[in-house]
Amino acid sequence: MPPATFKAIKADLLRRIQHGEWPPGGRLPDEVDLAGAYGVARTTVGRAMRELVADGLIERRRKAGTRVRAAPLRSARFQIPLVRDEITTLGAAYSYRLLASDIADPPAGVAAALRIGPAARLRHLLCLHFADGAPYQLEDRWINLAAAPDAAEADFSAQGPNEWLVSKIPFTSAEIGFSAVAASAAQSAHLACEPGTALFCIDRRTEWQRQPVTLVRLIYREGHRLTTRY
Repeated sequence: MPPATFKAIKADLLRRIQHGEWPPGGRLPDEVDLAGAYGVARTTVGRAMRELVADGLIERRRKAGTRVRAAPLRSARFQIPLVRDEITTLGAAYSYRLLASDIADPPAGVAAALRIGPAARLRHLLCLHFADGAPYQLEDRWINLAAAPDAAEADFSAQGPNEWLVSKIPFTSAEIGFSAVAASAAQSAHLACEPGTALFCIDRRTEWQRQPVTLVRLIYREGHRLTTRY
């Protein structure tokens, strides 16, 4: 008896691809034909196909039909970790220091990155995180008070803003950028390195229901390494 659920259809399509029934670049039957073969509604087949597209195994193009990808796509997945957990996982003792805090209108670059107006009110925080007493990460963060109004009065002297945000407000999307930056005089003083040293930098912007929540730049001490899997 043919499979009747989209999950079973997806598994069967995957099996047939893996066994070479449709080789890389090969065209799959149309949804209507597959629906008839499996004895299900076209929408059920469509959902199975969409999941295979999301998995990077097939591609769908108008007029060209659905084909097996010659090279399956792979997506790297990143969590937004707590720096405290990063450090303790390394077996080091974590500590934290709030360097500066104020409520201000955003500079032009911050407003553009957050996609908000120049009159928006933001909480600006500069924090330093330590591993066994040595500088580990410099955190330069802006929080949109329209999205997280409690951040205006929150006390960040003992708890970092990332931990506070994780406990207070979820996020539905994030943009993450990676780069190398030359340490400024202020950054080198905080991270105990020479000015001009190439440092690893993560820029991250998060949203909740299309409303910008926070923009943060995380700068790591020299020699930091990021590892992910896909």
